[in-house]
Amino acid sequence: MVRHVLLDADGVLQRGAAGFLERLQQHLGDAAVEILARDLPPDGPVLRGEGEVVPLLAAALLERGSDADAETLFREVWLAIEVLPESLALARALRAGGWSVHLATNQDRGRAEHMKAELGYDEVFDTCFYSCDLGCAKPSAAFFDRVVDALDAEPREVLLVDDSQENVDGARAAGLLAERWEVDEGLPALRALLATHGVLVAAPGGPPQD
Repeated sequence: MVRHVLLDADGVLQRGAAGFLERLQQHLGDAAVEILARDLPPDGPVLRGEGEVVPLLAAALLERGSDADAETLFREVWLAIEVLPESLALARALRAGGWSVHLATNQDRGRAEHMKAELGYDEVFDTCFYSCDLGCAKPSAAFFDRVVDALDAEPREVLLVDDSQENVDGARAAGLLAERWEVDEGLPALRALLATHGVLVAAPGGPPQD
């Protein structure tokens, strides 16, 4: 039986900056993709809390001969976050229904600190799990093992909702329940997925999904 629901951040609870790559390409040119893959890989040390984006970004800008300020670019691109009120409302409805609801997200330390200070997630979730704090990132088994241990739960009592199929597969391999969903699919689709695991949450103004 599901006791805990883990919600990813980007793509589930929030949107990042529109035109992220295009904005970087203005300063880094066609090398932007290569530099991101080299310095900021999805499972790299920055997301494990072993480095910071701004110094790496500053070095990349210098390498490409750009005079852009790394701190400013980080604020304007990495910290341009749109919180999705409908997703937060669902998280609150889940908690009201008796489930423990937690944030489970891969974030660099700078972005995580911004999310903690500015987005109010500590008031929405029972626990917030950031990869940079855990020292490991999704989809590694270590990430999910540490979350399950912190919750004092069995893996099959924990359900992850994530927009990355790779993360969903990683969670399932670690013994958790997991479903892929991203916000553009709409909340009715998410409520239907949750219902397949016995997690019934009401639509606004309606009875719980069954």
